[in-house]
Amino acid sequence: MPATPSPTSPPPTKGLPAGLQADLSASVAVFLISLPLSLGIALATGAPLQAGLVAAAAGGIVAARLGGTPLQVSGPATGLTVVTAELIQHYGWRTTCAITVLAGLCQLGLAALRTARSALMVSPAIVHGMLAGVGVTIALAQLHIVLGGTPQSSALANVRGLPDQLADLHPAALGVSVLTLAVLLCWPRLPGRAGRNLRKVPAALAAVVVATACAALAGLTLPRVDLPSWRSHALPELPEGPVLGIIAAVLTITLVGSVESLLSAVATDKLIATQRGTQGRPARADLNRELRGQGAANIVSGALGGLPVAGGAVRSMANVKAGAVSRRSVMLHGLWILLAAGLLVPALDLIPLAALAALVMAVGVQMVSATHLRTVTRHREILVYATTIVAVVLGGVLEGVAIGIAMAVALALHRLARTRITVEQLDSGVHRVWARGQLTFLAVPRLSRVLNQIPHHGHAVIELDGSFMDHAAYETLQDWQDSHLAHGGSLEVTGRSGARIAEAEQAQRAERSAQRGDHQCCRPWTPWQNHCDHRGTVARTDPAAAESPAAPPAPTPAPVPQAGPRGRGAGQLANGISAFQRDTAPHVREELARLAREGQRPSQLFLTCADSRLVTSMITASGPGDLFTVRNVGNLVPLPGAESTDDSVAAAIEYAVDVLQVDSITVCGHSGCGAMQALLSSAPGVPMTPLRRWLRHGLPSLERMASRHHAWARISGRLPADAVEQLCLTNVVQQLEHLRAHESVARRLAEGTLELHGMYFHVGEAQAYLLSEGEDFFDCRVFDTVGAGALRG
Repeated sequence: MPATPSPTSPPPTKGLPAGLQADLSASVAVFLISLPLSLGIALATGAPLQAGLVAAAAGGIVAARLGGTPLQVSGPATGLTVVTAELIQHYGWRTTCAITVLAGLCQLGLAALRTARSALMVSPAIVHGMLAGVGVTIALAQLHIVLGGTPQSSALANVRGLPDQLADLHPAALGVSVLTLAVLLCWPRLPGRAGRNLRKVPAALAAVVVATACAALAGLTLPRVDLPSWRSHALPELPEGPVLGIIAAVLTITLVGSVESLLSAVATDKLIATQRGTQGRPARADLNRELRGQGAANIVSGALGGLPVAGGAVRSMANVKAGAVSRRSVMLHGLWILLAAGLLVPALDLIPLAALAALVMAVGVQMVSATHLRTVTRHREILVYATTIVAVVLGGVLEGVAIGIAMAVALALHRLARTRITVEQLDSGVHRVWARGQLTFLAVPRLSRVLNQIPHHGHAVIELDGSFMDHAAYETLQDWQDSHLAHGGSLEVTGRSGARIAEAEQAQRAERSAQRGDHQCCRPWTPWQNHCDHRGTVARTDPAAAESPAAPPAPTPAPVPQAGPRGRGAGQLANGISAFQRDTAPHVREELARLAREGQRPSQLFLTCADSRLVTSMITASGPGDLFTVRNVGNLVPLPGAESTDDSVAAAIEYAVDVLQVDSITVCGHSGCGAMQALLSSAPGVPMTPLRRWLRHGLPSLERMASRHHAWARISGRLPADAVEQLCLTNVVQQLEHLRAHESVARRLAEGTLELHGMYFHVGEAQAYLLSEGEDFFDCRVFDTVGAGALRG
């Protein structure tokens, strides 16, 4: 199908390809945002104003060309504003440039070690808290310039100096700043058609232009931008100062700049996924390559006398929303910055510093995001977030991040150690013990005290609502269980941690069996296996009694009261739902929420049998959003127009191929298929039932297997074990032929945009095979890990 243009892309014009025109338009929009912001960040750090333009050009050209996120826009690092200001005060501007170069080299080293993903290991609450703390510090410093004064050296000094600054206001500077903020806030809300046209100009540029024009027309005497000649531009020098201090500065710029860039890259990827379909979407971010690009940009920026560079979420989002389709937009934006630095100096020198300070103060306030605050509150990380903010404001970025990490670790240890253990006696006389949280050695005294309250001859139900139990807690619970059963009591242990007890008991029995020479098999998927073996109940009887056939049966446990009449299947279903909500849902909730927002974009249609032993997610290592799955008896694909055809399968094929635009279709059969056995044993004259009418779609597979014109399929180089296995394999081949008869599939195959795969799963061997076409027959080859990755997509 022909590609449809992105809704955010401008219509193509004559003389320019559509993609180039979209990138050109987006580059201008990003340039108009980046220019005043770069000057403002340079002003906030105390660096030469030209340093902001150098960093914007280096980030726009070098980071865009070498980086791994095509639409991310890099420039002066907002998150490093406070750090850079402190370095300039301690070491001077030229040494700060050299530190930036060294930080770029460190980023190249980290990229070579492929550690980019490790930067995302830091808790989001710490990162958001760091950015919010930097934003508060920036806003406090720029507030003094907005009021017509000079910022102090620290956030506390700026707070202490506010009363004196308010007593000595400069009306001209305050008026220009208020006008800048007013335009900045009102510009996106301009009404009507005229407002819609004006809103195409970025609010930041409009605010600075309006404030500059008003200040010039009114003849106000204000400090303005002063861009010195490039001939006097300061370049780096060899670092001078304490070695440990220089090393700490290099590591700070490396870590903070890397984390800021990588988080921005991830945010840019998410924005692209939410706003664009599969057509025209750039490649996903390569974080190690992105880190390499940021390192190269920092080397160039520092060597040319520029600020530290990092990816910026604000500029990147503007680039995506402007319709950019490739990294050309970012590189062109860097080119426009270079031209402006050389040709627009007279115009830039008219900008009042108060206007830039108001712009940067607004950016600092926006860094304290209400969305981030709600997120960390929902995940109970508000203490880490608040601690990081306060520590960054009072002590600096590196100290604040270190304190935030310490607080996050302390909070995690507190949650690990906090366990609630309660006991209650039900009306039936059953004692119910509920342990909520992780059972560690710290909870052993409370656990032992509660267990000793249960009478020896009573029935106990122990519910372990946690995911971890250490050795001390296990031994305590196991010893009490042995003693309780020995005194004639009965018990039932349920819950996720209860599976740990059953697993340990099985391991002990297996170990003793192995010592006797018995076979011991591996136990993958132990929680699921335990669920299947015990049907939701983990430990009911004395393990010794279970091992010895001569041992007397354990006392029958008293029935546990239920909330209402419920059968065994309903109880198992309810237990499974409860386990999902408790153990699995917290891990998949964020991914499912993303899929709910963005819609499904599976790469494959997976058509397989309804057999309960065929778990598609297990054999394909897939998860939510990966496969569009269709299951029916016998993995059959009815031919279009066939007698008694079933439109549900054809509808699924049409939807997957034409709407979801899947890249491949896989037909998966399996060993011991009951549908194929029914086909082989079918006899004429048997009354037609819904099942037999459906299985008529498998008759072409029977005919193909009996035909002399088709070679028999082989499985891993051998002939099938019996006729059922041969029909299972032949059926996969035949259903692939049926797929080709569907109009949508045939069209995509002719275009070369769709692939068909056959797959066979041997249930008894737990082995998957991929059917590959040979010269005159299909040869089943072992489905290795490379094939699995290709199947999953």
